[in-house]
Amino acid sequence: MPTPRNPARLIDRQAELDASCAAIAGQGEIALDTEFARTNTYRPQLCLLQVAASGKMLCIDMLAGLDTRRLWDALAATGSLKTIHAAKQDLEVLALRFGGLPGPLFDTQIAAALLGHPPQAGYAALVAAELGVHLEKTQTRTDWSRRPLTAAQVDYAGDDVAFLLELGHRLRERLATLDRIRWVQEDCAALLDPALYGVYPERAWERLTGVEYQPAAVQARVRRLAAWRERRADSADRPRQWILSDQALLALASTNPRDVAGIERLDVLPAGAVRNSGPAVLAELRRADDDLASGAIDPKQWSRPTAPDGSRLKQLAGLVQKVAADLGIAPEILATRAELTLLLRGSREMRPLRGWRRAVIGDTLLGAL
Repeated sequence: MPTPRNPARLIDRQAELDASCAAIAGQGEIALDTEFARTNTYRPQLCLLQVAASGKMLCIDMLAGLDTRRLWDALAATGSLKTIHAAKQDLEVLALRFGGLPGPLFDTQIAAALLGHPPQAGYAALVAAELGVHLEKTQTRTDWSRRPLTAAQVDYAGDDVAFLLELGHRLRERLATLDRIRWVQEDCAALLDPALYGVYPERAWERLTGVEYQPAAVQARVRRLAAWRERRADSADRPRQWILSDQALLALASTNPRDVAGIERLDVLPAGAVRNSGPAVLAELRRADDDLASGAIDPKQWSRPTAPDGSRLKQLAGLVQKVAADLGIAPEILATRAELTLLLRGSREMRPLRGWRRAVIGDTLLGAL
């Protein structure tokens, strides 16, 4: 039976936080979760940080103006294992708030997938399946930036770490039996790459699909506009789509208007946005022309790829499905259809050919080409 949980404590005073940090420091295992808001902002705003360690559950109010330097020292200690469920978004918000990442990491969603659970299994579903505990999900639409928090909100937030350490123990025991601990460690370590969470305006264009198939001039303009949008969104702390939608960005890059009237004729921006951002957009379009003329960038237009041979794709998918079935896991844990398509097109920089997957499925796929 799961260990009964203690009630969660809301920490919103400095003295309470300092005492809590002392209790957290030196613990071999810490469970973490976050509640954040980002509906109207570019950056996620960390509102609540839930911590479970040594039988205590703490909900730390990150909007209470507390000095959190000692808290981060405790969380960042490399001697303690950080257990998080579906960690990537939590790591992003922690990296932005504290400027670092709390490793080493054990992600229970990754671990569960390697034991046959659905790849995107939720925390509540795993707690029910592995521990037999059914958690109430009554606060899923909570605005975590609003204060004061209610007792129901604190209890709900506390539940997100209440059974996380016990769940982690259960999963690790089963993984050890199957000799898959190293698999989890590799996949979790990959999430601790700081490059995953940085802001890189010059690479913002990579989020847009199909850009590489456009003429070089269009690609240059897309790159300039995407970088400008990213910097503007970061500076204003507003969602990038509020600054310039993907549709508007691609239309501007494709048509290359020469003046504000040309932007207006496209009818892809509200009149206020044209007035406020039109001159800046035009300046970026001209800079893209300069980039091409000076050779600062030399984008190549790719040919639209032909569909892969259906029989060969089916063959590779069949190999993945067989190995996955033998392991009792979902095939996409080993390789997705998109990755198999890229493999047939000649790419070798992909997940199935790295780390533990190379021996489990990668070499088999390469041998079948």
